[in-house]
Amino acid sequence: MRNGGSLVAKHDNSAGSIFRALHEEFFVVPNPWDAATARLLAQMGFAALATSSAAIAWTLGRRDGHITREEAISHAKMIGETTGLPVNGDFESGYGDTPAEVADTISAAIDAGVAGCSIEDVFEGSGGPLYGEDEALRRIEAARDAIERSGVDFVLTGRCEAILTKVPDAIPTVLKRLPRYADAGADVVYAPGLSRENDIAEVLSRVEKPLSVIAGLGGASDDLRLLQRLGVTRITLGSNLYKVAYGALATAAQALRDGEVALSDAVPSSLIEKTMPTS
Repeated sequence: MRNGGSLVAKHDNSAGSIFRALHEEFFVVPNPWDAATARLLAQMGFAALATSSAAIAWTLGRRDGHITREEAISHAKMIGETTGLPVNGDFESGYGDTPAEVADTISAAIDAGVAGCSIEDVFEGSGGPLYGEDEALRRIEAARDAIERSGVDFVLTGRCEAILTKVPDAIPTVLKRLPRYADAGADVVYAPGLSRENDIAEVLSRVEKPLSVIAGLGGASDDLRLLQRLGVTRITLGSNLYKVAYGALATAAQALRDGEVALSDAVPSSLIEKTMPTS
């Protein structure tokens, strides 16, 4: 096994180095789904952004898990170029079952100027089951090797899908796998679905690398101050902001269908225009 990159930022101004430096303290990285939402979040002062594979797919009128490697990387590149901020890509399972395919995805992301990405341990496009532990480790190692060969700073997140895929003994699986992903080369660890304070604290006690937690799943995941006190480093929202926007649209449309106008949550056009380029 090999250790991942240092938490200390390298002395350059690359997107990866800037993103890595953010992990020295608690921060929130929200997930836009197009240029306008990316600009809005950037103007609100967020220091980095992340893509959501589900939100991208839904924006394209598809189900989650039905976008290509090229679409995912192009989308992340667009968010970065639109805002000038470092972007963490949700690249699902690396767009390939083999370690070599994962390495190709990492190399393509680096070439596109993406700051970092997560690699899931679930079979590509299937929603389950998980890769065997040894195979999952080889995929993380292949990603790390691709980063080292590039010579570019890039923040790799090892992601365990045990909770979301509802595997038996999900929490023990997370507690076993995340430390091994860190040892295999992940700079950050992440298990979407962690929401109980005790489980989060237990992960933190076993892994020295930064922990990313998705907010909005109930329990401790909804209390940012608690998560910060526990020692969580990075907060993401996944597809939750898209769901909020979709819910607001559905509510307003249902009111119209029922003969009413309910647009109290609408913002002025001037606020939207402020997020758009002047030329």
